[in-house]
This record gives sequence, structure tokens and C-alpha cells, in this order.
Amino acid sequence: MNDELIHIVTAAMADATVRSGDWLKCRPGCSQCCVGVFPIRWQDADRLRDGLIALGEVDPERAARVRARTASALERLDPWFPGDVATGVLGESYEEAILFEEFANNEPCPALDLDHGTCDLYESRPILCRTFGPPMRTEEDNLATCELCYIEARTEEIERCELDPAIPRLEEESNAAYEAATGKRGETLVAYALRGA
Repeated sequence: MNDELIHIVTAAMADATVRSGDWLKCRPGCSQCCVGVFPIRWQDADRLRDGLIALGEVDPERAARVRARTASALERLDPWFPGDVATGVLGESYEEAILFEEFANNEPCPALDLDHGTCDLYESRPILCRTFGPPMRTEEDNLATCELCYIEARTEEIERCELDPAIPRLEEESNAAYEAATGKRGETLVAYALRGA
């Protein structure tokens, strides 16, 4: 399902991008959404890890930079990580969830090339990264967008640009199947996914 989900998301993003036109401001160099940690499931984590290993085979210098940024990030994250530092699994208690809300909101993603504002693991990026930008429904059924996009669009224009609302369900099904097959549970962060890769 992993490759199938990637294809579905890629097609949905292409469609939303066309419908959005100039309202969608996402471009290489715009990396605001790459600052601040966010939880990812193991399917995304393993895709990132595999991507870094593959990058090391074709561009060892760039992979070394990602690994150095990962090591630096882990030095900053480990002392305050709201979960199990050894496994990189985020805690699920109420207290840990509250701690996560204020945790590392200014931490750049280790895959982010700060000099160019681009992702060194773009082809392996998590589903959240792949779907960020176009309008998407929240769990509360609100239509959320990047704060840099759709600034001059009217509500009905934003609604017409909505990303396929089936994607969250498809992602959940894909993650559930992956976790059942691998036995991996919980969520982690990009830096912990890349640790040791």
C-alpha cells in the first residue's frame, strides 16, 4: 500500500495545485513548514530512513550533511523528548501530549538544507509533507491551509481547491496495514527516524 498511497497523494496534490493556481505559494526555498517537529508513523519513518541510506549511495556528501544535522538535532531534542529516547517513540500519556505541544517548535527538520530551503530527502518525505499547502479538512471538519497561501482567496474559492478528503482515511489504512505487517507501533520524529541511518 505504501507505493500505492504515494501515487494517490502525488496525483491528488497535482490536481489541487492546478486548481489552486497562484494561491498556492509552495516553492523551493519556502521552508516555513519545515521548522517545528511533528509526529510521524513508522511507515513514513522507515521511508525516510531508506531514503537517507539510498542518498548515501549516490551523494555521500549530501547524506553526510543530513546525518550531521540529525546528530545536532538529537543533541537538542533528547533532553526534553516527551517519550522514550532510546526507541524514539513518542509518549502517549496526557502529560507527554501536553509537553509535546510546547516541544521544539523552532527546530528545523534535519532533512532541510538551510542554505537552499529545500528538502534533501524530498522523494522520501512523509505524507504530511507531501500534502501540506492545499486546503485540507481537520478532524473538526474545518478547512485548514498554510498561512502563506490563499490569502486573497474567498471561502468558496478555497473550498474548490480542497485536497482529496479521502487521503487521511487512505493514509490511516496504509499505516495500519504497515504496522500490522512490521509490528511497529506509535509515532516518532524525523530526527529519530534518521538516527543511525
